[in-house]
Order: sequence, then structure tokens, then C-alpha cells
Amino acid sequence: MTVVVTGATGHLGDLVVEHLLADGTAPDQIVATGRNTGRLAELAEQGVRTAAVAYDDAAGLDAAFAGADVLVLVSGSEVGQRVPQHAAAIDAARRAGIGRVVYTSAPHADTSDLLLVPEHRETERLLRESGLAWTILRNNWYSENYLGTLDQARQTGVVLTSTGTGRVASAARDDYAAAAAVVAVGTGHEGRVYELSGDVAWTFDDFAATAADVLGRPVEHRSVSGDEQAAILREAGLDEGTVGFVVGLDAGIARGDLADATADLRTLIGRPTTPLADTLAASL
Repeated sequence: MTVVVTGATGHLGDLVVEHLLADGTAPDQIVATGRNTGRLAELAEQGVRTAAVAYDDAAGLDAAFAGADVLVLVSGSEVGQRVPQHAAAIDAARRAGIGRVVYTSAPHADTSDLLLVPEHRETERLLRESGLAWTILRNNWYSENYLGTLDQARQTGVVLTSTGTGRVASAARDDYAAAAAVVAVGTGHEGRVYELSGDVAWTFDDFAATAADVLGRPVEHRSVSGDEQAAILREAGLDEGTVGFVVGLDAGIARGDLADATADLRTLIGRPTTPLADTLAASL
């Protein structure tokens, strides 16, 4: 079985390739595509087939996907460009006769109002209408998303949010990558949608307490309104686009958009998900 992984030089895609290798997929049965030519060269040294190809390069995609059985479509990182990029990959998969596409989506992409969901919802629609077999992995938040917040807590002793008592069911990026590798080479996943999350949905009061334990210093969660948070972020010099994005994400957390802790991830990887404290401690 040949598996193509897009975004294989990014944080998640690189880990997917590593898990495929660790789980026994032969290096020459993996095709890693991405933009970081240095990392692609490192993978090639391990025997992995590689391709530096852009989504707007149809001929390059056709060559990379030729003869593959499964495409792991790691969602792109360019907000606003994801739909045409994903559409190009899906079209290339169809031309190549790929048997199944595994797509990394967003939590409850069919119903959620989270800021980042619309592009994922549209990609899911394209997949369903493509005629290809598919598996959708709806990844909750990565615990690594909050390493910057941990650093702020280290410097100031404060975690500032407008999330209220909203919860985040995050897991380590490596957990999600392990699940993607399992699904890519496993059977019985066609037409399945998995809501992947950490085992525990934590509040930012919990985060502050965990950060305090990890850092060995007091950390306070300062909960403010969205308007107050926006004013503080502007005063700190953030541009309006970033301010709106941060406040909008916090509003989604406050609504409960990331609070659903399911058993899907731990079931797929066969172990408990990585605790938040472990991810924060490892970063230090």
C-alpha cells in the first residue's frame, strides 16, 4: 500500500510520516509532499519518496499521486486559501485513481460556528461529492497551540482570555498524527467521521493551575469580556486582524465549540491521550 502525505514537512504531516514509518510502512511506500526541501531531503535519506510540489501545480500533483492507494490530506495552513488548495489535491487524487482520502478537518465541522470551520466544512463537502472513498478526522485543538500562552504565563504570571468557563478538549499533535497513520493503513474506516479530541476538556482556570505546576510559580487566569480583551490586545500593539481572530476564537471556546471530549482518538491510537501537563512540561 502506497500512502501520500501532503504537508509532510509541516508540524502534523511530518509526524504522520514518522508514525507510518514507526508502525511498519516501508519507506518506499510513503510519498511525502511539502515545501521544506531540507526536510524532504532528510526524509529521502530514510528511503521515503518525496516531492516538492505546490497545490497549483497540477502536473506535479499528478506525478506525486501516481500509483498511490491512500492520500492523507493534511489541511493547509494558509487561512483563506485552503478550499482551492484542498480542491486541487482532491481533483488530483481522483485523476490518479487513489482509493481513499483521509482528511484532517475541524471539530464538528458540519455544525460548529468556530471561526476556522467554514473552509473545513466546504472541503468535507467536496470530498463527499468527489466519488472517492474518504475518512474524515475532525481534530480538536492541539495542546501545542498554547505554548505561547505558557510563555506569557512564565513572564507575567497571567493567562488572559475571554473564554469564561469554556473548555478545550485538546490533545498533543503527536496523538492526532498517530491516529492519522492508523487510519491511513487500516481497514474499515471508509465513510467514517471521527471526532478526535483529548480525554479531558479543561478550562483556562485548569490551564493556569497546570501552568503554575509546570513553571513552579503562581499563575492567574484573568477572565475578561471580549471587548476588554480586544482593548488590551490593541494596547499591546496587535493589529486589528489578529485581535479579531484571537477574540473570535475565545468566543468560540466560551460557546463550547471545543469542549467535546470523545473516545475516538484514544480508541484509534490504543492508549490514553497525552495530558496537557505533559505537553507543556516537554516544551520547557
